[in-house]
Amino acid sequence: MKQAAKSEVKSHALSSTTSRTMSRTISRTIEVKTERHTQLKKITAEIEQAVVDSGCKSGVCYVYVPHTTAGVIINEGDDPDVARDIEATLDRIVPHTANYRHAEGNADSHIKTALTATTATIFIEDGELALGRWQGIFLCEFDGPRRREVRIKIVPDVSE
Repeated sequence: MKQAAKSEVKSHALSSTTSRTMSRTISRTIEVKTERHTQLKKITAEIEQAVVDSGCKSGVCYVYVPHTTAGVIINEGDDPDVARDIEATLDRIVPHTANYRHAEGNADSHIKTALTATTATIFIEDGELALGRWQGIFLCEFDGPRRREVRIKIVPDVSE
């Protein structure tokens, strides 16, 4: 498993449900604190820990961000400059202030979220996330600083 820098994350209760096939679906919610208006915050270690805690050896991990001004992406996770480059590029192509019609002052945040995603799907193989060698999972903050909720659902394969 890849080592990741610790981020301030609160993990909420681990819950599980059982389907007719007796395979356990595990759900967890984590809270992530962000520090900047636009920030990609690496959350790979927290997602990996949820997989370990679930005991799932083979299946699918879903990551969902239930916010309209934040998202989740999978991208280069080894070099933090890549995340900073993505942040800077998004800020350049969608500036914080422009002639937006949305009256709340955070139209750029909604647009940036639309350009990224609010979900990610990662296979689980041999009890680990099947990420590529350099890949990491990032919460994308576009209206920070804030505390954000990230929902994780782990679905084991039926044969497990």
